[in-house]
Amino acid sequence: MNRAKFCFPGWLAASLLIISGLLPATVAFADPMHGIALHGQPKYGPDFSHFDYVNPNAPKGGEARFSAIGSFDTFNPFNIKGESAAGISQLFESLMTSSADEPFSEYGLIAESVEIPDDRSSVTFTIRPQAKFNDGSPVTADDVLFSFETLKSKGSPFFRFYYANIAKAEKLGKWQVKFTFTPGKNRELPLIMGQMPVLSKKYWENREFEATTLDIPVGSGPYRIERFEPGRFIVYVRDENYWGKDLPVNRGQYNIGRLRYDYYRDVTVALEAFKAGAYDLRVENVAKQWATGYDFPALHEGR
Repeated sequence: MNRAKFCFPGWLAASLLIISGLLPATVAFADPMHGIALHGQPKYGPDFSHFDYVNPNAPKGGEARFSAIGSFDTFNPFNIKGESAAGISQLFESLMTSSADEPFSEYGLIAESVEIPDDRSSVTFTIRPQAKFNDGSPVTADDVLFSFETLKSKGSPFFRFYYANIAKAEKLGKWQVKFTFTPGKNRELPLIMGQMPVLSKKYWENREFEATTLDIPVGSGPYRIERFEPGRFIVYVRDENYWGKDLPVNRGQYNIGRLRYDYYRDVTVALEAFKAGAYDLRVENVAKQWATGYDFPALHEGR
């Protein structure tokens, strides 16, 4: 159905409101955008097919092994209780996502488009109708509003601080939400809200959000939890039915079939495990260790 046949054209409706005094004559209407930047325009245009730094035809499969220190006792990374599992962020998504080759830009992920007026007093997100959680339920405006209210009231204190300048959150329709900001000059607020993780209202509304839990959560991200043993390991498997696998922001990414995190008592034990080939990738943050601690056979043999 063509809605234009049943509506005033936008310019006519605005003119009537201005004439009647319901809107100021300087009102500016925002156009839907595929991406936003803190300053200027995003690098990638509305028709981009993938980020420049990915291989859109990369093979998929295999397993990557990582290390983690200590243990974990929760799959909820959004509150302050417990120690969340390594890699758990792979289960969740935000309204928008950033690229790795430019600063301060975001592109639609769960959000299909974003609207920001010239005065940056608000941001409106339109959700992709095809966005789904891994239980098959659609991601809707209700989930976005639930996420905002829950994170702000029950999540880590970080969220209360991060969203302190949000004056109002409102549902404009099943697929659309608007966040209005308090007066000020914080140009980052649209990007901050684009980073907000979106939780399943259906899954979380009858659960104690502040508690630790090892119940496997519902998410909309590219991986699921396959198996785990607290204190020993957790394995994620790529979701073959992931709703967003063909989006431009995701093409060429999330190629590894399984992600395994093995837990070690401390960093010394973890380093010895790496030398023995127990896992594949290690990030070293100690300069002295980097300079002197990696003289072992696998290095010299190119393994």
